[in-house]
Amino acid sequence: MVADQYIAIGILIAISSVLSLIVVFLSTILGPRRPSAKKLAPYESGMTPIGPAVRRVPIKFYLVAVLFILFDVEVIFLLPYAVALRPLGIYGLIVSGIFVFVLTIGLLYEWKKGALEWE
Repeated sequence: MVADQYIAIGILIAISSVLSLIVVFLSTILGPRRPSAKKLAPYESGMTPIGPAVRRVPIKFYLVAVLFILFDVEVIFLLPYAVALRPLGIYGLIVSGIFVFVLTIGLLYEWKKGALEWE
């Protein structure tokens, strides 16, 4: 059966989850705890912190990170076409060309909107 093939993976996930929970639980119980004012202070290069510890981060950083991940994952999808292009023939070439065309349109759109510009 197909389900029998996944039993070993399920057992491995269960064992690793239980072991990780045990390790985290034991480290909180058995670990040393000697809190002091210096240990609880936020660390900023050895200097006394000025202002709040939580600051607003511009959304631009998140957009650039999401764009990087998006285009990185899409480029990874090109690998199967590159490996199996000869057996796929002209159909594989056309499909991968369409995929690259869509990627290029998305990149040009982001470039036009200014998402790739640093201020």
